[in-house]
Amino acid sequence: QVQLVESGGGLVQPGGSLRLSCAASGITFSMYAMGWYRQAPGKQRELVAVVSNSGRTTNYADSVKGRFTISRGNAKNTVYLQMNSLNPEDTAVYYCNAEMGLVNYWGQGTQVTVSS
Repeated sequence: QVQLVESGGGLVQPGGSLRLSCAASGITFSMYAMGWYRQAPGKQRELVAVVSNSGRTTNYADSVKGRFTISRGNAKNTVYLQMNSLNPEDTAVYYCNAEMGLVNYWGQGTQVTVSS
């Protein structure tokens, strides 16, 4: 049974930081590209960041470049998203994704709210 379990969300003030984690089980983690997506109320789910299965390649949405960093620990089957300089526009449910070809798995999401 595949599980992707996100953690680390919460309420943070503008300019603050959060670190999201996603622990994977039931997959051969090192074979999957891992990504973070987010969905704000009334908006479509969008890609935030993705890291290749090896960890050598990363890509970011323009809106988070320079502020967010995705990384992975293949030994721990975990992917991280370090989010700095958060602003209210970053408020959303953040989802972890594991992708290998046509196979996709999703976590249940974790809420991030940026507000004073």
